[in-house]
Amino acid sequence: MSSQSETRGQGRAVLLLIAGIPLTMMLAASWLWYFVVEGDLNLVGAIGTANNGTLVAPPREVRPVVFADDAGRPFRWSDLEPRWTLVVANAGQSCDSACERRIWFTRQIHIALGREFNRVRRVFIADHGSATVSMESPALKPEGWPANFESGTVLEYLSAGHAGLVALDTTPAVFEGLFSELSPKSGLEQEGGWYLVDPAGWVMMHFGDDLDYKAVIADLKFLLKNSGG
Repeated sequence: MSSQSETRGQGRAVLLLIAGIPLTMMLAASWLWYFVVEGDLNLVGAIGTANNGTLVAPPREVRPVVFADDAGRPFRWSDLEPRWTLVVANAGQSCDSACERRIWFTRQIHIALGREFNRVRRVFIADHGSATVSMESPALKPEGWPANFESGTVLEYLSAGHAGLVALDTTPAVFEGLFSELSPKSGLEQEGGWYLVDPAGWVMMHFGDDLDYKAVIADLKFLLKNSGG
């Protein structure tokens, strides 16, 4: 009898242990993310990348923001499939040569990710309607570029040469809150660059325009390899 009781007791203990594993993992994940959001933990740095980008601390959440899509309809970040996202954010009523280079740069990085390509997307965010943001004849033209494209809007440019890139619009006030590095500051030059958003919808890193192409790819590949998103 005592042997049967011990067996039942051991069985209950095993069941409790198995049932407790998911709860423990959820609590640990919540605890970890609390410190990330508060800016007390550099999660990207802890994973071990070379940190060619600059950690955004605390990270900024994009999920609650109501954007507008390329047809002017309300659009939330949660409408997108969760993926790591390369964001080119552009302020103002024109996409200049620096803006064009960022779009091209992120395109080349995305392609160079190889088998990790489908775990990443690109998004262009404007603080004015992208259907009205002007763009001169681009210097960097993908294969198959229309020969008659001399000037137009950035939305026309994206549609013609950057298939799969998602174009979203927001207000200048929301834009400044999400991408403060691109906002004019008193006595300081705008930093430029682009951003990395994690699959949960947090702006995690800012990459400057002067970073080495290969170094950024190596960082992103390492991050993708060591993350579950």
